[in-house]
Amino acid sequence: MLNRTANRSTARRLIAVASIASIAALGLAGCSTTTPGTAGGDDEIGVSLIVKTNSNPFFVAMQDGAKDAADADGVSLTLAAGKEDGDEDTQIKAIEDAIARGDKGILITPNGPGVLDAISKARDAGLFVIALDTAPDPADAVDITFATDNRLAGQLIGKWTAAQLAGDKATIALIDLFDDKIVSVDYNRDQGFLEGMGIDVADGNTNGDEAATGTYSGGDYEIVGNEASNGAEDGGLAAMENLLSKNPDINVVYTINEPAAYGAYQALQAAGKEKGVLIVSVDGGCAGVGQVKDGIIGATSQQYPVKMAELGVKAIVDLAKNGTKPEVTDGLDFYNTGVALVTDTPAEGVDSIDSTEASDICWG
Repeated sequence: MLNRTANRSTARRLIAVASIASIAALGLAGCSTTTPGTAGGDDEIGVSLIVKTNSNPFFVAMQDGAKDAADADGVSLTLAAGKEDGDEDTQIKAIEDAIARGDKGILITPNGPGVLDAISKARDAGLFVIALDTAPDPADAVDITFATDNRLAGQLIGKWTAAQLAGDKATIALIDLFDDKIVSVDYNRDQGFLEGMGIDVADGNTNGDEAATGTYSGGDYEIVGNEASNGAEDGGLAAMENLLSKNPDINVVYTINEPAAYGAYQALQAAGKEKGVLIVSVDGGCAGVGQVKDGIIGATSQQYPVKMAELGVKAIVDLAKNGTKPEVTDGLDFYNTGVALVTDTPAEGVDSIDSTEASDICWG
């Protein structure tokens, strides 16, 4: 077993270093919200935050972070969201509105490749476009991305799962985001999870093309299938029901996020199969951390949407005021906002923090 105290110290150092680097690189200062059109005069800086949906607490937290970050610099912040995860049309309209308003920049969590033409028009019009959470493909379709290292987030929960199985056969259900479009956050988490387990993923940017059976780092595996959830609780429930109908002996459930994870748990519970199943996810929201504490989710990779929004607003302000542009993290094509594995059952060789510590920093 890991020395939990050592893990906590490691995680604290990593988060502290990431925070210091963020402040040094971008000049982060405390901010709050200015209602659009009410302050700033000719010097007012307009910023639009366009998230995937208002129904996911992750994006609500991101909006709150942007509001808090907008005030001190006299920023006029406009909020918009897709009607659901995957709704590109509403995001496109919000981009067009930002251009028409003469905003200085856009922060967006892209709902899919369909928004890229509108983003290109915004950049041609002189707006600085920052992707949050989800890098577009190609990455240079935006000026920069502030995001979790989603590949690493998946790898962490995969390594933890392999360690917990201790050589037992892994019968795996994969609950992804979409089945009708390709976005980087979807394949990076899914494929990262399988890589963490020691499974050959074939094309690392494609979900579902790996061998259905084979060996992982500890023993044999079988992948029952991939199902889309749209990142929602009801989607996770339906996906889990479909996968259980294919194989009732599933003992490992990967989920794209914590709403999908909780939906999957409800399906397992209804089938009387929740015990002995390892559910892993990505988000690290306060509700998800609580589900780790309650034993519903075995492990989750915590990300920091408030930091993404704060840094995004500050970057546009700095660009507008003094021409300073943010830079990507060394070795990556995006700015890494940090990740930490959260579990109350630590695994040897996998750095983690427990649910108590994670609840103190959830979605900072």
